[in-house]
Amino acid sequence: MLAKRPNVGRLLAGMVVVCCMVVAMAGTATARKAPLDPQAYVKYYVVTAEYQGQPENLTAIATRFLGSGERSAEIYNLNAGRVQPDGASLTDPARLNRGWYLVLPWDAVGEGVTYGQIPSEPNKPTTSPRPSGTAKPGTAPTSATSPPPATSPTPSRSPGQSPSPSGTGSTAGCTAVAGSSSRSDWAQLRLAIDGAWDLSRGNGVMVAVLDSGVDGRIEQLSGRVTVGADVTVGNGRGDTDCLGTGTAMASIIAANTGIQQTPVGLAPDATVLPVRMVGRSGTARPTDAANAIEVAVSAGASVVALGSHVDLSAPAVAASLTTALNHDVVVVAGAPTKPVTLPAASEPKATGALLLVGGVGADNKLVEEYQPDAVEVVAPGADVLGIGPGKAGTLSYSGTRFAVAFVAGQAALVRAAYPELNATQIEERIRNTADALGDQTPDGRYGAGMINPVVSLARTLEGEQPTGAGSSGGSGGGGGMATLVLIGVALLGGGAFLALGLHRRRAYS
Repeated sequence: MLAKRPNVGRLLAGMVVVCCMVVAMAGTATARKAPLDPQAYVKYYVVTAEYQGQPENLTAIATRFLGSGERSAEIYNLNAGRVQPDGASLTDPARLNRGWYLVLPWDAVGEGVTYGQIPSEPNKPTTSPRPSGTAKPGTAPTSATSPPPATSPTPSRSPGQSPSPSGTGSTAGCTAVAGSSSRSDWAQLRLAIDGAWDLSRGNGVMVAVLDSGVDGRIEQLSGRVTVGADVTVGNGRGDTDCLGTGTAMASIIAANTGIQQTPVGLAPDATVLPVRMVGRSGTARPTDAANAIEVAVSAGASVVALGSHVDLSAPAVAASLTTALNHDVVVVAGAPTKPVTLPAASEPKATGALLLVGGVGADNKLVEEYQPDAVEVVAPGADVLGIGPGKAGTLSYSGTRFAVAFVAGQAALVRAAYPELNATQIEERIRNTADALGDQTPDGRYGAGMINPVVSLARTLEGEQPTGAGSSGGSGGGGGMATLVLIGVALLGGGAFLALGLHRRRAYS
């Protein structure tokens, strides 16, 4: 009987090996790099025979367009394995063939950088792309589905207005911060934000803030703000803020919880992408707003918060919003105060969403006179706490843009908690879980009502069908991995049970 026990051990060992193979296969399946969507709007560069008398290579291209040769690895990772027009693919960073299309990181700038769809055939572009390094900063990107907007004169820039790296920027000559020192935390108390954090904190979601930039130096946003972009100058960075409104919006979205006596954001683990579209003067051009939207989409933001400087009625803005709606982005904007024809996605199966927000005070009075039936949901927008740039500290702010920030933070929470839902479903979940205000539901003034972040995460909605990247049947979703692991566990458990049964039968025979 003792001689037969090694057979039981071998059977168990075999089952362990099978289980490990299943798990390894699952890990390989989820780690496999998804191919680049050929219809995506990206920044790219067409390799030439040589540059300044030298053969093209990734290090030189990274130095030219990204400011550092060390970033050549980013370009390599974006292009490795992609089949080029000549049938070859990138394997050696030092060897590039003429006519190859190299996808570049979103912040690449310089002569030769183009924004648009990579041509599906050599020398046959699918759109009318623009060279991002040579076009005027106010020129909006164009697509095949929208006419090119009219350009505006390029603003002159004095030497003192050059962008500064985060931590060294100067606020000399800046307009006074648009906030007051009065304090009221009614907004945070009413939304009961901390009750949502057991379900989601916005981890992994990038929220673009399109306004005056965001001060990445303040402690409450430490580690949460990317370099961003300044479309008003064409090649600047967005992590500095002269006016303060963008920083306040970002703090409402993602300020961390480690600083006492300061307001915290709805999604403290989200990442903020600052895109400055308004300069020191406090005025903005529609073409800058259009460029800002395109930058946010190309950078991979899945939630975009539009400041009050964005004019939804401008043709250039409408064209860029169409691009966003074609790319599964939740765009949060202030409800219009004048008649406007809202843009719509041009692709039949597009899943992007434009969510229109109204701001209210603690007494539920609207902060602006919005168009009838234009508001979809409302959020705090009067006397709300936010954090100013530099050493301004906590201030009280009023305006629709701050209501937009609250809803954008909520959208980040929902996107992180339900990655399988697309942008349209995120919008529906925010509307369907709002607390009704007014005499009707929906109400002509308040839409679906006051947002409720906690309920939007906890409630099960009837008829909601997951259709996003994380749904069953999708590529790279966590559900497939879990299923394979469960199969492996079942095999191991079943094998152990079978082995034990055989052992007992032989023991008593």
